[in-house]
Amino acid sequence: MESFEAATAFAALSQETRLDLMRLLIAQGASGLPAGDLSLRLGLPPSTLSFHLAALERAGLTRSTRHGRQIVHAVHLAGLRRLLAFLTETCCGGRPELCGDLARLLPPLPDEDQGMIPAFNVLFLCTHNSARSIMAEAILRQIGGTRFQAYSAGSDPNAEPNPEVIDKLRAFGHDTSALHSKSWLDFAGPNAPRMDFVIALCDTLDGQTCPDFGALAVTGAWPLPDPVKFTGNATERATMLNELYASLRRRIEIFTALPFASLDRMAIKARLDEIAGNGIPARTGGR
Repeated sequence: MESFEAATAFAALSQETRLDLMRLLIAQGASGLPAGDLSLRLGLPPSTLSFHLAALERAGLTRSTRHGRQIVHAVHLAGLRRLLAFLTETCCGGRPELCGDLARLLPPLPDEDQGMIPAFNVLFLCTHNSARSIMAEAILRQIGGTRFQAYSAGSDPNAEPNPEVIDKLRAFGHDTSALHSKSWLDFAGPNAPRMDFVIALCDTLDGQTCPDFGALAVTGAWPLPDPVKFTGNATERATMLNELYASLRRRIEIFTALPFASLDRMAIKARLDEIAGNGIPARTGGR
């Protein structure tokens, strides 16, 4: 561990609430606790708890994962051990064993340190939730693995997704059985999954104000033309959808490859905005 990393960890711990959080999570070991349980046990409002948990996770001292609608937080045992090792590696003239076996104060590490892996909820938005956002949801579901949960919604959703888009996704090997058009209001209620990223795919949302998806959600805009408005012939439309798919897939591949663990919120936001310029632009014209 470098001095900068250690200083970041100690800075995160230099607050009473975070120390209480760490002590509680250490007692739970690798299994961790849901955010709701942490809030109840410590008597903290959810927004305050999220703020402190985010600071501890950025410092590499905790990890979070998503189980259904719950976010479970656990101590990052390897990160904590590295911090303790940093403190004692120069102990007693190069004889750290004289400081005692601090590692015994911690529960055993899970196999290969895979107990808790950060997972993110990502919501793609467009007006009708019938083409671009549906396509993005399908792509992230396929390539995001267990690290991402993909969702999509619209400000004025259609009754169902665009049939041409569904056919194209099937042709590219996507499971479309769960894809359906839905309102963004479905993700704004208290029982909705908390969004980590909200990405708009249209040039405008028809002047409507986007719902509040929480202070921790990182927002971005990857504007792409609406394929429903394309007026070309069948061959031209097939080419347009291929290009739209390629553009979205390229952007999502870049997004999923970001080093989230080493980036702070502002850096992630900047990367998200940079991604808007990547990929193959979809055609905007027609006959």
